[in-house]
Amino acid sequence: MRLDASGKVSLDHIYTAPDPRTYFQVLRPLGYCVPQLAKPCFDKILREYRETERVAVPRVLDIGCSYGVNAALLKHDITMDELYDRYDGSGPDSRAALLDRDRDLSRRPARPLRFTGLDVSANALAYAHAAGFVDDTVNADLETNDPTPAQRDRLTGTDLVISTGCIGYVTERTLTRVVHAQDGRLPWMAHFVLRMFPFEPVEDALDGLGYRTVRADGVFKQRRFAGPEEQRGVLDSLAAADVDASGLEEDGWLYAQLYLSRPQQHR
Repeated sequence: MRLDASGKVSLDHIYTAPDPRTYFQVLRPLGYCVPQLAKPCFDKILREYRETERVAVPRVLDIGCSYGVNAALLKHDITMDELYDRYDGSGPDSRAALLDRDRDLSRRPARPLRFTGLDVSANALAYAHAAGFVDDTVNADLETNDPTPAQRDRLTGTDLVISTGCIGYVTERTLTRVVHAQDGRLPWMAHFVLRMFPFEPVEDALDGLGYRTVRADGVFKQRRFAGPEEQRGVLDSLAAADVDASGLEEDGWLYAQLYLSRPQQHR
């Protein structure tokens, strides 16, 4: 088991396969569920955005979108359990056949949303787009590079920026570059952040851009630990950050918190 700097087990290989089967087959035994728990929160934020901004079809940017999981859940009202069953290896045995089946799903009536997926994995993005889960993609590492003019065009016009686990690996550098691509507009943001990652640097950067951030009540399960070694590594990271793990990570699960950032005029 290889741990990253945060103490988490490295699962990089599940994001680079040409289709989502490895992703779901590795994460299912770990009970990965944060996209499902995030779904009603995102639905509520999107309702508020439509009502406040009078936008009928919000444009959502999903940072670290991988194979378009959040888009599938939010646009097509599918569940994580259904996605786990969909890619468990018992169905189509080729990428082309999986795509044909997923395109059938994407052609059904969907909720009025447009999704852009941002990720460093070209393979995951290509599948999400070809399946019809996301409407556009940005394959970029905005931690180290400014978006190209073409990438900036795809980012411009975003209404809501979301993520369900990438903050900590993705920092305020990426979010600042996303905001700067909006030509003065400030999209709303909703980020589920694992508790070992301090959000203060992101909050401070967003505050400087004109945002006010609040942390929602409660915590959200992400997944079980992959084993005792990972749990020890994460508990060490939490202790170093002065975060109390009793009753939460000590009991065997990773937990996230939800941070909501809106332009300051929406206090």
